Amino acid sequence: MPKKKADTSASIGEKIKEIRSQKKMTHDRLANETGFSIDYLKKVESGKITPPVGTLLTIARALEIDCGFFLRQQESTLKKRIKAYTTRTDNYAYTTLTPGAENKHLKAFRIIVEPMQAHKGVGYQHEGEEFVYVLSGKMEVSVGEHINILGKDESLHFNSAIRHNLRNIGKEQAELLVVIYNP
Repeated sequence: MPKKKADTSASIGEKIKEIRSQKKMTHDRLANETGFSIDYLKKVESGKITPPVGTLLTIARALEIDCGFFLRQQESTLKKRIKAYTTRTDNYAYTTLTPGAENKHLKAFRIIVEPMQAHKGVGYQHEGEEFVYVLSGKMEVSVGEHINILGKDESLHFNSAIRHNLRNIGKEQAELLVVIYNP
């Protein structure tokens, strides 16, 4: 029996669940491959949590699929996510700046973080390196237990395998350029 093509109208969580099921991968195995709890993965699949980019990269790697598959879905709903800001749990929105680089190791994103907000849920953690450049606003970038404060035109390069998080500590919306290298 041929595999069903993923429904393009499905949410990211539904797509993750569909691919995991097609590959006959249990939640337990996916949790061991990603380091995320089964409860967290179930919330992602049910749409109760919208995962950040780092989480999508980790899940895509574990499912052995191109991460662009998920990121294109996120990008296509960017305007809806911005309008629905008050109901989102992520407090940020992003746009892929490297379309067509799905099979490449380097990916770039434009990220907008609302004033005085941070990413909710799990912090980012994925194999590789990350570069953050602040286009506007004032950001706190935690890498492990170390806190970095970045203003406009300042940058940070770090090992993205260390748990990290972004928080807008300003009263204005912050805009960032984030480049991720994923081996």
